[in-house]
Amino acid sequence: MRLLIIQHVACEGPGLLETELINQGWELDVRCMDTPGIKLPDSLDDYQAYIILGGPMGAYEEGRYPYLFKVQDLIKEAVLKHIPTVGICLGGQLIARALGADVGPNPVKEIGWSPMRLLPAGMENRIFSDLPAMLSVFQWHGDTFALPKGAVLLASGDVCQNQAFVYADNVWALQFHLEVTPAMIASWAEIYENELVNYGGPGAPALLLLNTQARWEAMQPWREQFLRNLTTILLG
Repeated sequence: MRLLIIQHVACEGPGLLETELINQGWELDVRCMDTPGIKLPDSLDDYQAYIILGGPMGAYEEGRYPYLFKVQDLIKEAVLKHIPTVGICLGGQLIARALGADVGPNPVKEIGWSPMRLLPAGMENRIFSDLPAMLSVFQWHGDTFALPKGAVLLASGDVCQNQAFVYADNVWALQFHLEVTPAMIASWAEIYENELVNYGGPGAPALLLLNTQARWEAMQPWREQFLRNLTTILLG
């Protein structure tokens, strides 16, 4: 089983997903797009699943990042061929854009841990199987996606309404980050320190790490369940 992963920047990799997917027997083809010379495949013919990760650019910035057109073309191909596809943060926004929905700034940025509510459709969807109706999830985004025509909203939040949707029963867009590790969060807090300080003040980086440390162990059961769910849906 072969899976294509689009990684937009070196610091925002597959994290927890990588270990889980390898353990489930997937061969991962990770294309890190800020590596010189990296190109995208012409099609998804050689893949059984497709994941698009997050990144600091906007889904609408195809002029600065022309490869985003190809990412969206591959999403459209996945829909037509019924290839299981998951988009995380920017990846979810690219799915929405590929399906004709608007992507643009949320009224406010959302950075850190925040509650997310599963809607009735979310409680019934296999990506959220055996998970509580209210989850604390990690966020780092300024943009949000509108709901494409024909998509079903699965989860909602207070700061950003649209948190997850499913389209055609094989394409899932997630606004939040399910793949992060404490080490990744610490790295982002350093790399994107200016954004974080502008968002939460001078103490924001230290507070983010403390909040992560305080939540991590208690969240392990649902985090593991979510990863199991995700690997299951990728099997089709």
